[in-house]
Amino acid sequence: MLDKLYVYTDGASRNNPGEASIGIVIFDKKESVNPIDKYKDRIGKSTNNQAEYNALIKGLELASKLCKKEIFCFADSRLVVNQMKGEWKVKKKELKLLNEKAKKLEKMFEKVTYTNLPREHPKIKMADKLANEALDEK
Repeated sequence: MLDKLYVYTDGASRNNPGEASIGIVIFDKKESVNPIDKYKDRIGKSTNNQAEYNALIKGLELASKLCKKEIFCFADSRLVVNQMKGEWKVKKKELKLLNEKAKKLEKMFEKVTYTNLPREHPKIKMADKLANEALDEK
């Protein structure tokens, strides 16, 4: 088991709501350029915010198999990051359910940190590329 993991997630939705997907890249070192795990999947019809939450949830699930101590989560969704940090209220019912699921998964780790990054960040771009690949696959 690792002591720290760096999890970069992205959700995509075409037509919002529309066909949606998630992309996740996980690193064992912050400065690493080669992920130790990556994941992509279509998640059906969803809004962009729901896709972002689903990406985080899957990222936490994947991370829990590799680490129980400290997880650093990065996303380009200010909404998801700020709601998970408790800085913004979760008003929509469908997002409340996803937030609660993510909060439950959080308990598997000693510490979880959330950081918002611009979508131009190289590792967010990796997650975005995976999400778009999943959408493009038939």
